[in-house]
Amino acid sequence: MSKIDELIAELCPDGVEHRQLGSCVLSNIGGGTPSRSVERYWRGDIPWASVGDINASGITMGHPRQSISEEGLASSSSKIIPAGWVVVAVKIAPGAMRVVSAPFAINQDIRGLQLSPILDPHFLTYYFKTISIISNGTIVQGITSKRLESVQVPVPPLEVQREIVSILDKFTQLEAELEAELEAELEARKSQFTYFVDRIFDLDGSHNAPSEPLKSACRITRASGLEKSQLQGEGLPVVQYGEIHMHYDTVATSSRSFADPLIAGKLQRANPGDVILVTTSEDVKDVGNPLVWLGPTPIGVGGESLIMEHDLDPVYLGMFFKSNSFYSQKLPYVNGSKVKRISTSNLQKILIPVPERGVQKMLGENLLALENLVKSASVGLPAEIAARRKQYEHCRNKLLTFKELETA
Repeated sequence: MSKIDELIAELCPDGVEHRQLGSCVLSNIGGGTPSRSVERYWRGDIPWASVGDINASGITMGHPRQSISEEGLASSSSKIIPAGWVVVAVKIAPGAMRVVSAPFAINQDIRGLQLSPILDPHFLTYYFKTISIISNGTIVQGITSKRLESVQVPVPPLEVQREIVSILDKFTQLEAELEAELEAELEARKSQFTYFVDRIFDLDGSHNAPSEPLKSACRITRASGLEKSQLQGEGLPVVQYGEIHMHYDTVATSSRSFADPLIAGKLQRANPGDVILVTTSEDVKDVGNPLVWLGPTPIGVGGESLIMEHDLDPVYLGMFFKSNSFYSQKLPYVNGSKVKRISTSNLQKILIPVPERGVQKMLGENLLALENLVKSASVGLPAEIAARRKQYEHCRNKLLTFKELETA
């Protein structure tokens, strides 16, 4: 920061000139899209960018996701943008900008800009991340090329621009490294949890515990009779299967939803210690999602769910349904095309290892502790990443804010 201050004091002590972008542009080129119905126009040797490529993280871009052929390029209004230019979206994500690091063609939602020597492409791209361009359109947001060129941009001396780019490049690299480190930590915790769950419930493992079918270990009741319209802010604690998919961890001690106690007689209830199992999902993986109910009172249970009374440790039983052993055993029994289901009779055939109760309790507690570590990381690490991004954006915006030079 001190070097920036020194450069500004030396080179532009009275402020920085602000210009319309158009006055800093030597060429402004649009693009196009070859016909999608002609197969030979596509998957050629010419990289071809759409807004989705530009509206990603980073400052530079040289490898779009799609490509076109020479014939496709010639058949359309698409143009190849040389390295060193900038590309900017004028539709869908107006103002998203990247520096071209290797030549590629563009579609009609993008403009390619050749900047005059007074404006560094990387500096401009960083600056465009600090502004919001007012766009038009109800379904597809967009701006005109004329509106783009009217955007006011600061034009400090090139030495100042390049020093700011150098600082922001380092910030960006440090931010990316930190995010990668935090995300790796989260994945490591998830992998650790999965490893131990699968090892503990491996039917061929070394624990030597006898296995029993769920029919022997549990008394299963199918729940029904709770509509979403019956939910309210207080009353009888209840749970619906969608909430188990979306909002609950393996264990819960309080409910998110309640229902009028007058309908209590119509609902099946899970008692403290029971396991509630979802039997329906759009994804095979989520068929059999569990909720171990450890609340102080019974909870009403909605449809597409089973209530499992048992003599096992409740957390141990709930964690079983997170294991690969359960997944591989249920797979032959799950049916349905769009909506996947498992029947009670088939579920009852699945085997679970049943060590003595003290071992179950110890294993359940350990797995729950690991799951809580994953949960804390899932909440805490994204929050830390967001805080770091906010800190970075504050520094970036401060670096790119200049006193405007007063003109006579």
